[in-house]
Amino acid sequence: MEDKVEEVTTVTHSPEAVVKTTRQVKPEVHTEHPQKVFEKKKVIFRSHQIIWYILVFIEVMLGFRVTLLALGANPSSGFANLIYIVTGPLVAPFQGILPTAVPTTGGQVFEWATLIASVVYAFVAIGIVYLIQLVKPVSPQEVSEAVDNTVA
Repeated sequence: MEDKVEEVTTVTHSPEAVVKTTRQVKPEVHTEHPQKVFEKKKVIFRSHQIIWYILVFIEVMLGFRVTLLALGANPSSGFANLIYIVTGPLVAPFQGILPTAVPTTGGQVFEWATLIASVVYAFVAIGIVYLIQLVKPVSPQEVSEAVDNTVA
């Protein structure tokens, strides 16, 4: 980035002595107080942590659902019933996209809707994190690092 060149005219006590000088002027950078920037970044960091925690919780619950269905777990047992109740609303929007595998004699089922839900929720979480990243305050150092690290 080039510095601005400014022409300055200095007048002394006598009108004959007009001096023109040229000097480089650095552009002013207006930044926020470091504590304010820290507080904003801390909120964004916490938001990221909460989003990833929720995503991991959902993914684990959906993983249990896939495993229990694939193993043919008894739906009237307490744990399996709890998993099916908690994950039912999460999987409901994706039911019917692909057919569910027909249960065999042991009751094992492969449910595609749960895998699709798992992938969609992961993409939604990533999208929210990147959207929140747009709000993040940017310091001059971060800009120069980002610009210097890009490959042309």
